This record gives sequence, C-alpha cells and structure tokens, in this order.
Amino acid sequence: MSNYTPAKTANVPTGKTAASAFADDFISIRVSPNSYFIALFLTTFLSGFLIYLEQDFFAVWLLAASWLTLPLLAYTDRITFDGKRLARTGFLSRFWAWTNSTKYRLKISDIEQVESQALRALKRGGNVFYRYRTTMRGKNRRFAFASGSEDYRQMIGKILPLLPENVLDNRSIELRDYLAEPKEILMKAEFARIPSADVLENSLNEFQNPAKNTRAKTGDRKTGGEEFERADYLRRLANELRVSGYLLQSLEAFRRALLINPKDAWLIFDFARCLHSFAGSEKNEKLRRKSIAALRLAEKRASAEDGELLARLGESYFQYGDWRRAASVFKRAAETVKQSFRSARGLAEIALREGKIAHVIHHFVAAHRLADAPALRRWTQNETDYFSRLNRDDDYMEMEVSRVNLLENLESAKKTCLKIAFAGFPAIIFGLVSDDLIANVGWATSCVALLVWVGVMFSQSLLSSRVPMDFDEEE
Repeated sequence: MSNYTPAKTANVPTGKTAASAFADDFISIRVSPNSYFIALFLTTFLSGFLIYLEQDFFAVWLLAASWLTLPLLAYTDRITFDGKRLARTGFLSRFWAWTNSTKYRLKISDIEQVESQALRALKRGGNVFYRYRTTMRGKNRRFAFASGSEDYRQMIGKILPLLPENVLDNRSIELRDYLAEPKEILMKAEFARIPSADVLENSLNEFQNPAKNTRAKTGDRKTGGEEFERADYLRRLANELRVSGYLLQSLEAFRRALLINPKDAWLIFDFARCLHSFAGSEKNEKLRRKSIAALRLAEKRASAEDGELLARLGESYFQYGDWRRAASVFKRAAETVKQSFRSARGLAEIALREGKIAHVIHHFVAAHRLADAPALRRWTQNETDYFSRLNRDDDYMEMEVSRVNLLENLESAKKTCLKIAFAGFPAIIFGLVSDDLIANVGWATSCVALLVWVGVMFSQSLLSSRVPMDFDEEE
C-alpha cells in the first residue's frame, strides 16, 4: 500500500518572509456586481414610475445618472492583494467603511476562515461548469470573490498557500491544490489517453462499481514503484479534472488509479467526493449512495495514525448531512490520534447542531488549545466567549434566538415580496395598453412590495451581526 499523502502546494510561512516574497505581485479581482445590478433595477423601476406620474424631467435625470454611474462604480469596485493584505478599492465600499468607522483592509495574518462554495452554472453532457465563490473572514470583515476569469485562479494561487491549512475548508484546500488552467488539464488528460466525455458517457457503468472491477482485474497483479507513481499522477490529474468540472474524465482517471492501487485510502476518499459531485449533477440517488459507501471504505482503510484524513472524512460527512457518521469519525480521530484542531472544530459544529451548548464550549476550548495560528486562536476564543455567555445568561440567549428566528422570517418575507413585485409587472404592462385602473393596481402592488423588499434587506444587514456580549439590557 502506498504511503502517499495529498499533494499540496508548498506552504509559504506567513509573516515578513512571505510578505516580502509576494510584495511585488499585485493582483486584483472584480467584486461580484449583484448589489449594483439590484440598485440599477430599482432606479430603472423608479424612473418608469416617475414617467407614469408624468415627472419626465426627474425620471430622465435619475435614469441617466444611474446608468452612467452604477456600471462605472461596479467596474472600479475590486478586491486587491499586494502580498500583505486584502483591500477593497470601490468608492462606495470605502465610503461605507468610513461611515461605520471600520477598515476596508485585512491583513493576510488576520484571516480566520476561508470557505468556498461550488455552484453548478451549466451542465453539458458529463461536464459541469462550476462557478466558485470564496469568502475570507477575519476581524469582523468579509471579502468575497467569484470565479469566471484568470484573476480568480491567480488570487487563489497567491493567497491560499500563505494561509494555515486549518483556516481552509475542504473545498478551499482542493482549490489550492488542484485549480489550474482548463486547457492545460485537458491537454494532460489527452496525453494520459483519457477519452473525452462524449466517449465516456456510453461506459458509465465502468466506474459505478470500481471496487468490483478492481477485484476482478487486480487479483494476481504485482504493483511496483513505477506503477504507484503512475497511480499518484492519475490521482492528481483526476482531482484537477474534477475541480475544473470534467467529472466523467475525472472518474475515468480515478478508475484507472484504483486499478493500480485499490487500497489507498486517500485515493478512495477523493474518488468518493468526485462521485458525489457527479451524482448531484445527474440527480442520481444510486450514485450518491455509492459515493457514501466509498467514503466509508476510505474510512475503513484509513491508517489509525492518519488524523488528517479522518478529519477530512468527518468534514465530508458533515457537508453531506450525515452528522452522526461525522461525529463518529471525529471522535475516532481524537481517540486514535492526537486530537487535531479540525476534529475539535468539527465536534463543536456537530454539538451546535444538536443544541448541546456545554459541549460546544468544551470543543472550542480544545480547538483554541490546538490552534496553530494567532487568527485561529482569536476566533476560537471569541466563539468560546460567545457560547459561554449564551450558556450562562438566559436573557442573552433569548435575544440571540429571537434574532436568528427573525432573520429566518425576514428571508422568507424577502422572497415573498419579490414574487409579489414581479406579479405586478404584467398588470402594469396590460394596464398601459388597456385600462389605467389595472395599471394603477400594478404600480401600487409592485412599488409597495419593492419598498418592503428593500427594507427587509437593510434589516437583514443590521441583524446579521451577533448581539454584543457586553450588551446590558438594564441600560
């Protein structure tokens, strides 16, 4: 069995050495323009309403001003990285930071959490075009940017290797290690003689049960060092194909690697995550169950000393909604290996889902003790203080529960308001060509619904932060 561990980009130590190494590399990426599109939609709608009220002068000026300024503000609103810190360059973001007495910069050493999400933007055959969104948090500041250009790959490639691995979630680690130029990956797949997705669609059953194929074809096979190296190469290629959305080709590469090295727990783990992604894109429950079975096989074959793999397995179970299995794996990691930060944090998150506040505090205290970076120690200490206050102060607990419940109700109300606003648009269009009364009803419905929608969004932004722990209700 190979003792191969996951390929990692060389970790550059944080601090002055890392900062000086990247000081000359200035990278920027455009902020997602969703908020600007919302503002443009609202101002355009208001302009139309002013024209309906025969206020043409104000309508034209509002429409011209919004369509000239908002696209320019969206174009200039960027997140920059100079090797030392992240910063927002947009005028509105800096103005908002100035009005709130907050900073628009975040040092690389102050990043406490990095989370990445994958959204299926487009599916074509066996290929899925993912849109990744990465969020970095620290010191009550948040920077988020999405894929779609070379800027995203450069930003990921420069920032994530500088951060401790415990700051990154599972997908962020995969992006750090395997995100590459799609054309280069396809060229490598061609050199490795991996067929195209069109060809592989007709042989889906070849990898639906790789364990069966492995047993059938490797019973008497002797595997040498060169074959293990090839298996490692195929594993890396498969992960690169998976991150880029070439799932069928990725599964084929994993199948070939498993034929060479069927007992490698890391290889089975990566294959299981790929199969789960493919099952989600195909909405295939049978494949999803097979991916969970593959995760359990990786858990079974994981070395008792491989705490990193056990922690990553626990996080995958948690991500897929199997909290009981996740807790079991995290506990196994804590019992058989020296407890790690990731396993302690995972147990804290599971205890929080179960409503066991005392257990949450206990696990965050352990995570604080095991944290390997000042930012992680600060974050775990803040979490410990917060949940300790919840545990001992019933009034504070009631305020926080009310805040969370109100946020959930506001999210539901926001969706309802948007549906009502769009429902009024047909009445406006129909009324303009037939009956003023119908148009009046449509305008009134849409205006009130959009006004409430904007109010709900502002309320959500105000309630998104926790109640300060030094808040005294009597004062």
